[in-house]
Amino acid sequence: MAGNASGIAPKLYQRARDALASEIAAGALAADARLTESGVAARFGISRAPARQALAELERLGLVRKAGARGYAVVAGDLSPNPGSCAGQVDTQPAADPRIHFLASWELLYPQIEIEIVSRTSLASWRINEAMLAKHHGVSRTVARDVVARLQQRGIARKDDRGRWYAPALTAKHIDELYELRWVLEPLALEKALPRLPKALLPRLRRNVESAIASAAPAEAETLDALEQELHVELLGYCGNDSLMRAISLPQALLVAHHFLYRWTSELFDTEPFLPEHLEVIDRLIAGDVDGAKDALVRHLQISRERAMRRIHAVARVISPDALPYLERLDAT
Repeated sequence: MAGNASGIAPKLYQRARDALASEIAAGALAADARLTESGVAARFGISRAPARQALAELERLGLVRKAGARGYAVVAGDLSPNPGSCAGQVDTQPAADPRIHFLASWELLYPQIEIEIVSRTSLASWRINEAMLAKHHGVSRTVARDVVARLQQRGIARKDDRGRWYAPALTAKHIDELYELRWVLEPLALEKALPRLPKALLPRLRRNVESAIASAAPAEAETLDALEQELHVELLGYCGNDSLMRAISLPQALLVAHHFLYRWTSELFDTEPFLPEHLEVIDRLIAGDVDGAKDALVRHLQISRERAMRRIHAVARVISPDALPYLERLDAT
C-alpha cells in the first residue's frame, strides 16, 4: 500500500499541461508555435503560477523549448503550421474555445481538497489557511473561500473561538459524537421517509446490495461508497424535513471519511460487513416494519462506529502524506 495520500485529483497545472500536450501530439499546435505564461493563463482561466508550472512540465517532457526570456516554442517534429497562423505565432484561443476557466472554480478543486484534508484527519487536526490554499492551487481568494464554505457545510471544517478554520481530527471522541448524532437523527428521518419513497427505490437498493454480497471479488471502494450514499443520503432524503436533513448532514461528514478509508482498508475485512446490515434495514422497510428497520439502522450505526475506528487506526499506520502549505498540523491523535 502506498504511503502518500495526496494527489488524488489532477491539479490545475496538470490539466492545462495535459490539454496542451494532447494538442501538440495532434498537431493542433504547430512546430515553433509560441506559448507564454500569460497566454496559457488567459486561455485556461488560471493564474500565472499554474500556467508557469504547466509550461515547465511540457519542457521537461520535451514538448516545448525555451524561446526567449518569457516564452516557449512548441517542439512538434515535422508537423505543419496551423493554417492561418503567422510566422510561428499561434492563437492560444482556438475557435472551439476550449477555455477551462470553470476548472478554477471551487467545484473543480473541491474533491481534491476534500480528500487532501480528510486523509490527514486520521492523523491530527489541521488549521486551514484560506490565503495559502488559494496560492497553492493558483486560484482567487473567492474560490478558496467557496471551497472552505463547502467543507464547513460537509462537516469537515469548523471555526475555532478566534474565527480560524480548522479540520478536527477523527479521534475516538469525535467519532463517538458523530455516530451518536447519527443514530438519534437517522432513524427519525427513516420513519418519515418510508411513506414518501418511490415504489422502485427499495427494490433497486436491495438489488444493489445483493449484487455486492454475491460478487466473487471484494467490492470496490467506489461501490461501497455508492451503497452508503443510497441508504444514508438518497433514501433518508425523502423524509420531507429540510431542517432534519441539514442536521443529519453534519455527522455525515463520516461518509466523506469512509470514501477515503474504503480505498485504504480494502484488506481489513474479508467481506464488507455493512452489506448484510444494510440489507436487513431495506428488507424490514419492504415488509413495512418501521420499528424493526429503525432498530436495525441503530444497530448498524453502533457497530459501524467500532469499524470506523479500526479503519482510521489502520490508515494512520500506513500513510505519510506530503506537507501542504495551506494546512498546519495542530495535534496528533
